[in-house]
Formats: sequence, C-alpha cells, structure tokens
Amino acid sequence: MEVIKGKQEYFKGINQIKFEGESSENPLSYRYYDKNRIVLGKPMKDHFKFAVAYWHSFGNLGNDPFGIGTKNFPWLYSGDAYQRAYDKMDAAFEFISKLNLNYFCFHDFDLIDEGASLTESTNRLEKITDYCNLKINESKIKPLWGTANLFSNPRYMNGAATNPNFEIVSIAGAQVKNAIDATIKLKGENYVFWGGREGYMSLLNTNMKKELDNLATFLHMAKDYGRSNGFKGHFFIEPKPMEPSKHQYDYDAATVIGFLREYDLMDDFKLNIEVNHATLASHTFDHELQVAANADMLGSIDANRGDYQNGWDTDQFPNNIYEIIEALLIIIRSGGIKGGGINFDAKTRRNSTDLIDLFHAHIGAIDLFARSLIIVEKIINDSEYSDLIKDKYSSFDSGFGKEFSEKKLSLNDLFNHSLNLDNSKLISGRQEYFENLINRYIK
Repeated sequence: MEVIKGKQEYFKGINQIKFEGESSENPLSYRYYDKNRIVLGKPMKDHFKFAVAYWHSFGNLGNDPFGIGTKNFPWLYSGDAYQRAYDKMDAAFEFISKLNLNYFCFHDFDLIDEGASLTESTNRLEKITDYCNLKINESKIKPLWGTANLFSNPRYMNGAATNPNFEIVSIAGAQVKNAIDATIKLKGENYVFWGGREGYMSLLNTNMKKELDNLATFLHMAKDYGRSNGFKGHFFIEPKPMEPSKHQYDYDAATVIGFLREYDLMDDFKLNIEVNHATLASHTFDHELQVAANADMLGSIDANRGDYQNGWDTDQFPNNIYEIIEALLIIIRSGGIKGGGINFDAKTRRNSTDLIDLFHAHIGAIDLFARSLIIVEKIINDSEYSDLIKDKYSSFDSGFGKEFSEKKLSLNDLFNHSLNLDNSKLISGRQEYFENLINRYIK
C-alpha cells in the first residue's frame, strides 16, 4: 500500500509501519502483526480487519469535564468548516496508510461539522463524501462501518429514536438517512447504531414501553431504507449500560438480543461489542462475546479498555494480553466475527500530546491482537485445551445424558434415574490448570 498524503504531510518523519519481527527494537514497527501470515487457515488481516476510529484519533483534543483540550492537531486550524474537514481527512488517510491498514469507522459529523440546518448538513456531507471517495479510490482505505451522531446535539438530551417529541424523532430519522447514504456512497461494509442517549434517567417521567416500541419502529425504518437502497452489509447494535443515561436500553448483549428477538429484527442486525462497555455492565469482555456468539450475533468489536479504578468509559487502548487471548479463544471457537472487524474506539491520554503518540497507541494494540492470535493458534492446535472442555461435558455424550441433550427424557425419567445414584462424582472445573495452560503459551 502506498502512503496517501494530501497537500500537507502531517506526520513528518514517520514512514509506513512495517512488520519487522519479534526481535525488532524499532518502536515504529510491527513485531507480531504480519498481515499476510496465515493463522488458523486465513491471513491475519482477515481475522481482524483493523479500523481506526475517526472521532478519537483525529478530533479528540483531550478535553475532559475538568479542563479544555491539551492536544494541538494542525489539521483543525482552519476556521472554514469545509477546509477543516478536508485537512482532517488528509491527515486521517495519511495516518491510516502509514499504519498500513485498510479501514476506518466514522460518525456523520466526524467527517464534517454539522450545519445550521438539515439542508446545510446534507450539503456538507455530500461534498465531504465526494472528497472522501477520491481518497478511497486512491488508497483502497474504506469504512468498516458508518453511523450517525445522535447524542451530541442538545436536541437529543431526551434521546433520539426514543425522544418524547416526534419532531426530534423525525430529525433523527433524517440524520440516519443521510448517514446511511454516506455509508453506501463510501462503500462502507456495515452500519452501527449506538444509542448514546436512548434510555432514561428516571422512570417517574418515562413510558418505557412506548420508547422501546418507537425505537423498534425506527430501526425497522432504517433497515428497510438501507436495503431498498442497495445496502448489503450488517446493521450493528452496540450495547452500553449507562453513561450518559442512567439506564440505556441497549444495556448489554443479552438485553439487546432479547430486544431484537421481540421486535423481529434478528435477521438484519448483529452486535458490535465494546470492551469498556462490557466492564461497565459488570461483565467481562469474553462474557459479552460469548453471549453474542451463542445467538450467532457476534458482528464486530470496538477494542479498548477501561480503568479498573474508574467506573466510567475511559476508552484506553488495549494492553492486557490475558483479556485478548480469552476473547480470541471465544471468537475463533465460535466461527469468527460475522461481517465486521476490530475498531480501535480508543483515545490517547490527555497528557499524551505528541502526534507520534497516536502511532505508538495503535501499533501496541495491533501487535497485542496479533501476538494473542498466534498464541491462540498454538493453544487450539498444540494443547489439550479443546479436549479438556469436551471432557468436562462428556457425561452428555452417551447414555441418559445424551438422551437428555436430545430432549428424549421427562422429569420423571430424571427422578427414576436418580434413584440409582448414591454418590455422584464431582467434576472439577480445574480453573487453575486452565489459567496455567494459557500462561504456558505466552512467550
């Protein structure tokens, strides 16, 4: 892949990041991510489909509730909305091509600032997506998924699709239409819904059933519009339990799957699981992955981590190899991600103010996944891991256990069978051994 730059080079002195092997001492190289290396039957790049988050990487200046931004992004200097958008896009494509990746993810108003009216916003999106297509054709970098920002504007303080004011619901629909149009135009592979404010602060003033019904109607409209306009990809729902709402309707994977089943949306939707959202719901990342995979709904991942001392969404880059190995064991054994990939919905820290920090953050996270995948391949192919899991449930492979699994027994059958059982054998979970097994392959 050729490095794609605009009129100005923003990341000067940084060449395209290459795979140099585990012994490399070059911090601007991949030590494990060899994108064409065949692992478990396919190239690494196809396992992951790594994507850069347009919002955090090119628009987040490090501001927080207690202070203004600390970062100096030269592509945001212009006072003109169009020029600022073109400059940001030049920087984005330069960065992604220097990382040697092929995907990014975006909200509509990441690409260009929202206009003062719907008409102006529509025109702005049309022009910036024209420019984006020029960059895509030049670089072969494209969206893994697009989405609409239905949470930042004050009009969405009471939700978007779940807003009690139909006029706001209508505006949200118009915005989603434009975002789907942009995703189709840019050949985006999927489309995401994150209900940032689809929830409630108090049930005292909330008709939950009405809001859930309206959300389902809205999603059906969006799905029907996308399909009728040629969109072939998956629609994703991204679960999150709270923040900014006290309780969001897409609380966790199980809640979302139940909602999609109830409202007949299972055929077109899958889940985009985020690590930090899983932990905010008091789950582990691998739990949320497994719940989604069990329903054949594991569509994509937002990769990041939280801070275990902070009960909020810190969106840090992933660095825990144990967490990623456990996650990949579930993903691989469940048949892989369905349609999506791995989007780094993460931001450098407020005090990481150099542009090169963006490279270090992404390189480290990409190498972490690649190293973990290599380890998972060895665990699956060379260890007794799969056999240990199978043996744990071997009592269901024959006899009455098999008949139970095949739904051939009644409750009376279980009673009669149990009359002949004096002391059933305890089966150890052997958790410590499993943990040691993982450690054995981390080298």
